[in-house]
Amino acid sequence: MNPVKILVSSETDDKSGAVAIAAIPGVELVDYDPNQPTLTDRQREAEIFLPPFRGSDRPIRLLQGLPKLRMVQLLSAGVDEWENHVPGHVTFASARGAHARPVSEWVVSAILTQLRQWPTLIGFKESGVWAHRMFDADTLAGKKVLIVGAGAIGKAVAARLEVFEATSTLVASTAREGVYSYTALPDLIHDHDIVVITAPLTETTRSMVNSDFLSTMHDGAILVNVGRGQIVDTAALVVELQSGRLRAALDVTDPEPLPAGHPLWDCPGLIISPHSARTVPGTNLLCYGVAAEQIRTFITGGIPSNIAR
Repeated sequence: MNPVKILVSSETDDKSGAVAIAAIPGVELVDYDPNQPTLTDRQREAEIFLPPFRGSDRPIRLLQGLPKLRMVQLLSAGVDEWENHVPGHVTFASARGAHARPVSEWVVSAILTQLRQWPTLIGFKESGVWAHRMFDADTLAGKKVLIVGAGAIGKAVAARLEVFEATSTLVASTAREGVYSYTALPDLIHDHDIVVITAPLTETTRSMVNSDFLSTMHDGAILVNVGRGQIVDTAALVVELQSGRLRAALDVTDPEPLPAGHPLWDCPGLIISPHSARTVPGTNLLCYGVAAEQIRTFITGGIPSNIAR
């Protein structure tokens, strides 16, 4: 029986992660350059395609050159960049779960940065000012946090916040035990000090955090977005930040990358991270570990747990 050919990026982050894929019985790895516009004859024989760990949308154009393609396995939790390009007959899976640890760590760090006034402290330090009792810090203990998105990342955020004695409320597309439906949001928003967006981008969540949503957040509340930039209405957020009524921490923006001169750069009370919440050592290995399990299940006739459709 011929081995299943798997197309894996030749970039550094992918070379180290691909070890987990190579360990699957009955497979043959074929490397490719995500920046090349075409594939070689050998690469075209691949049945499974892994986009690269970084800049995963770059090789979308290569899909049309894979006549034997049976599966696309992403290394990202979100699938919105690829879902309209992967043919309907091809199994399509994500690396959901792999990003929970690094992204939830970023969320907690962003919340603490805002509450403990680190941007203000850095300003005092740069000015050589000993700012004892010159600013108002806050504590995470006792805060109520609304987490919109109850997947692996949202649950990991809730678990980490519990250590700080904060209380989390989880919301998702459908209600289940311990999780509210999106339809409950209007009644939940005002009662929370912090809103964390970990939801995927769908037609339902696109522009979900609009002017009505933001105006319902109480004065001094914090918005944290690690989902997708398009979930938040940027213009509406700018208005709230410029007024000083809300604070925010964004790992994702709309547009992205955020261009020079964009109003968000000058908004007070805002922390911006360049879509790098997951970017710490070892995340690529976590993603490839999940991908390997999905592929192993697929080639042995099972249905991957992270199947996107």
